[in-house]
Amino acid sequence: MGKELERYSFGVDIGSTTLKVAILDKDGKLVYSDYRRHNANIRATASEVIRGIYNELGNCLLDLVITGSVGMGYAERMNLRFVQEVVAAAETIKSLYPNVHTFIDMGGEDSKMIFFEDGKVPDIRMNGSCAGGTGAFIDQTATLLGVDTAQLDTLAAEYENIYPIASRCGVFSKTDIQNLISRKVSKADIAASVFNAVALQVVASLARGMDIKPKVFMCGGPFAFLPQLKKHFERVLKLNSDECMLPDNAQIIPATGCALIALSNPSEGMELKRLAYNIMFGKEVQTIDKSHRMEPLFGSEDTYKDWLKKKHIYNVPEAKFSTEKKENYFLGVDSGSTTTKIVLLNSKGEVVYKDYCKNNGDSFNTFYEALNRMNSAAVKPENVNIVASCVTGYGENLLKNAFNMDYGIVETMAHFSAACQVEPDVTFVMDIGGQDMKAIFAENGTIHRIEINEACSSGCGSFIETFANMLGYKVTDFAHLSCLAQHPYDLGTRCTVFMNSKVKQAMREGAPVEDIAAGFSYSVVKNGLYKVLKLKNTSELGGKIVVQGGTFRNHSIVRALEIMTGCEVSFSNIPELMGAYGCALYAMKQFTD
Repeated sequence: MGKELERYSFGVDIGSTTLKVAILDKDGKLVYSDYRRHNANIRATASEVIRGIYNELGNCLLDLVITGSVGMGYAERMNLRFVQEVVAAAETIKSLYPNVHTFIDMGGEDSKMIFFEDGKVPDIRMNGSCAGGTGAFIDQTATLLGVDTAQLDTLAAEYENIYPIASRCGVFSKTDIQNLISRKVSKADIAASVFNAVALQVVASLARGMDIKPKVFMCGGPFAFLPQLKKHFERVLKLNSDECMLPDNAQIIPATGCALIALSNPSEGMELKRLAYNIMFGKEVQTIDKSHRMEPLFGSEDTYKDWLKKKHIYNVPEAKFSTEKKENYFLGVDSGSTTTKIVLLNSKGEVVYKDYCKNNGDSFNTFYEALNRMNSAAVKPENVNIVASCVTGYGENLLKNAFNMDYGIVETMAHFSAACQVEPDVTFVMDIGGQDMKAIFAENGTIHRIEINEACSSGCGSFIETFANMLGYKVTDFAHLSCLAQHPYDLGTRCTVFMNSKVKQAMREGAPVEDIAAGFSYSVVKNGLYKVLKLKNTSELGGKIVVQGGTFRNHSIVRALEIMTGCEVSFSNIPELMGAYGCALYAMKQFTD
């Protein structure tokens, strides 16, 4: 007979962004734990975790219980025991921390609060419909400030003042934070203000009339890795550090609860090797539910490359600065709410200089620094004679007056002029930026209808950027993955907040990250066409479509638009600069006419 395998109780928590495990021996001692981001590739992450367990404990017999917003789907398909997160967390409190009155758990996209009273059933509160007051909100803020979350915590320790920030929604908070940046408020004060806003949001949304009394038990990744967050909760709750506890391994509390449940209610068990095999090769984790799937955008690298070869991409002509003689140039500027774009044309209409940079809440200095970079690039600035200039966008009036620019035009005219360079007979222009969308309907070279959307980010570039970052990918990598998807997941046409639940559903069903990424490409187009434009028939777009804006550097979105409209779509090699390019063309036309 072979050697009898060592038996352990194994708790697993698969959330929207992370996978956590806790393993207890027969005496309830924690012998192994892990915490890592899964970046929507749960099978690969789980395999890495199991490899680590095997290296530490060898092959063993596991009593396994699983929890988490994504864990439910995997538990169902693999026939594993599942418990709700709050039930698992409550088990940890009752078993290990009986003196706790209030439990606060913060995850990547949700937060929870449980109130314990002797002789009463625990009162459980959850907030899963909004990213306000969660780790994702903190992550987004760190990105806005150009730091990682660890640096954000370090900054928060050095604050002097707290400012009001709306944490109920990422859209509103971004506006508040950018306003603070433009006012030259220190990053330390902004970081602390964000932690303060998170504390206020969690307390306001979850306490709802209940007294938060000590001891208060805090857990979850944000608390575990951001010490300053706990201090701001203590300040908001008016409690001292002894009344609020942050245990060791605070990031794996629900997983620990699962392990405790497994310990008290053992099952037949499963060998670690068998679990590893099921995760990698089991049919139950590879079955694809086609009911929520859409047509592949490309499906393979070769198909994508063939499409690019056949695609009409207007390559804006380029040249270098003149070094031999003084030459006339035409400056176009698109000063947006978040970025500043510059294009400089020579008298032949060739681009000799282009620039794209973030404003960081300061349009004036951003443009001033961009001009300095342009002068440095010219080698011989004395040969650069800017004879006409034009500006559009959010900062039009400021820059026109401050820098004595010649012309200012509305954004739609700038974008339409640029689109006509790409396709002279253009009938429809869709421009999607980071936070807004513009649509232009044209006929016989004349605009006859304009639609602008600035109230919702669900059809914009930030929509994809937010989720790419949430899943741990750069936007460019996320875009490339979507081109390779075999079965794009239909995420619908919902707003960013409610899209979270669809993404979790996709992950529960085992959808790979490329299928989710492609689903976002379809959703951006669906939101634009049907939520913003409210199209009843795509024939309204005509047969000559041009797309612009940095969002369309993601070719999967271009392809999604083609599939959904049945039309060929044209674009340039500088889609994010088309507003500035249109301004430069306008300045040149005014000068030469």
